[in-house]
Amino acid sequence: MTDEEIPPGGAEIPDPPWDPWRPEDVARLLAAVRVPWCVAAGWALDLFRGGQTREHGDLEIAVPAPDFGAVRDELAGFDFEVVGSGHAWPLDSPAFDVMHQTWVSEAGVYRLDIFREPQRDGAWVCRRDETIRLPYEQIIRRTDDGLPYLAPEIVLLFKAKHSAEPKNQADFAGALPLLDGAAAAWLGWALARVHPGHAWLSFLAAQAGERLAGGEPVSFWPEASP
Repeated sequence: MTDEEIPPGGAEIPDPPWDPWRPEDVARLLAAVRVPWCVAAGWALDLFRGGQTREHGDLEIAVPAPDFGAVRDELAGFDFEVVGSGHAWPLDSPAFDVMHQTWVSEAGVYRLDIFREPQRDGAWVCRRDETIRLPYEQIIRRTDDGLPYLAPEIVLLFKAKHSAEPKNQADFAGALPLLDGAAAAWLGWALARVHPGHAWLSFLAAQAGERLAGGEPVSFWPEASP
């Protein structure tokens, strides 16, 4: 987003103070919420891998944009701001319809980042490419303790935009060997669609070749096939 496209009126936040909740904290706070929400980004990959593998400077969850009000109401005792491109706006500003991130704070310290994700006809829509859509039962996984998290292949698709960052490289390297054939194939399909020629595609192709050589079937999800 260029400077000209940033909504007016936002305050710059060059060094936002974060002391993020943990996934279990958010699950407790949102226990009564019945809309499909899930932990996203780096913490989602750690939940997928079965334990924390690195420090996390924040905590993100994803919620369908039309259902954001249910989460906001459940966290009514906290402060909300629309955030994006290094700026913050009041929740009722026009930026709400432009930026997809909403930060939750307590006594001036940020605790949670809520991604308001596109939804159409009751299905999740990828904000990187709105032709990519999946039902929520396919994109939300759960730990043995019931914590909801975004499917790792979708997390990695979003991380691919900033794959040069060391933390994202490490997340990809750690999660890739654990993806099953269908998840890895979907990620390869989606990456080629959203980021043609991406460096991670060669690693996915090599993994697929190894699996095929070992007799493991590799196929795309029917819902996401070209």
